[in-house]
Amino acid sequence: MPANRVMPDDVAADLIALVRSIAAEELRPRAEAAERDETFPREAFAILGHSGVLGLPYPEEYGGGGQPYEVYLQVVEEIAHAWASVGVGTSVHVLSCFGLATAGTDVQRKEWLPAMIGGELLGAYCLSEPQAGSDPAAMTTRAERVGDEYVLRGAKAWTTHGGHADFYKVMARTSGDRNGISCFLVPADTPGLSADPPERKMGLTGSATATMRFDGVRVPVERRLGDEGDGLKIALAGLDAGRLGIAAVATGLAQAALDAATAYALERETFGKRIIDHQGLGFLLADMAAAVESARATYLSAARRKDAGLSYTREASVAKLIATDNAMKVTTDAVQVLGGYGYTRDFPVERYMREAKVMQIFEGTNQIQRLVISRQLATANHGSVSHLA
Repeated sequence: MPANRVMPDDVAADLIALVRSIAAEELRPRAEAAERDETFPREAFAILGHSGVLGLPYPEEYGGGGQPYEVYLQVVEEIAHAWASVGVGTSVHVLSCFGLATAGTDVQRKEWLPAMIGGELLGAYCLSEPQAGSDPAAMTTRAERVGDEYVLRGAKAWTTHGGHADFYKVMARTSGDRNGISCFLVPADTPGLSADPPERKMGLTGSATATMRFDGVRVPVERRLGDEGDGLKIALAGLDAGRLGIAAVATGLAQAALDAATAYALERETFGKRIIDHQGLGFLLADMAAAVESARATYLSAARRKDAGLSYTREASVAKLIATDNAMKVTTDAVQVLGGYGYTRDFPVERYMREAKVMQIFEGTNQIQRLVISRQLATANHGSVSHLA
């Protein structure tokens, strides 16, 4: 891995070094077989949970790591460099805890958050629906209040960890208003909650993705996060943080592809010299390195705004857009560097390319990111220097 990681202090440096070691010893050796066999890596999340990784950006008083997002995202990148499915899963789990950490009451946080961020429980996030992906306000899953309970009915599509999670953060409609959506924390063993068979995907096949069915699922009022109607606000705030997580995952994946391509170019010889010494190939690798470095700098810049308490919606969308588009290009170019070998499953770069594609799609497609960025530009104060705010 590159030596130019941002190290805010010795504790953060030690933490990142620990995660790099775990990734090398516990994650990377299992990745190829699990992705080939489409095996969900629950043991990998247990390892990360016991190491304190799954709660890094949350308060220490609840068992979290109390680390800034800048550090947490570098940890996610290290994980994704070894195994993208687990990197995505880490980001999704942290996002599934976001609503409770930011909108829950003190009683709710004290009761549920320690087990969630301590690695005992694995989370999932239910927002998208078959007909409401990029437009969450169009969701039809309903939560009807009956006495001291809500009764949930509907379906949630594209749920990462679907069928394997211990709890689900669920957005459901509680009124007829377009934004009349509320947020609920639903245990996996609640009667009426079930998972469809997992989707058959191009990549990230070690990560289970399934539609979740809510057939009269009864949830106590105490498991609603925030007030009725706060759900969309919670969801959108969480997506800003989640997009940074995916940017870090994409950067780790791109770094893995660059590392593999560089190693091959240093060993492979044609016309009497290493292929990296041919200018056409060397320049291709240089462009790949520039893309990885720019993606890393972009997500870290956005993270610093988040850590400083500044608005970072636009910056999160920029980071997600840049990092995932760059990952797609870098992984595709890595296949090109390896030539015919890159197109075989004897080398990991073809898997990296398949895994990169979905990162341009989830947590809001990159077309949606462009929409978010353009709207932010349109509503910014004329003459302001928002990047310095």
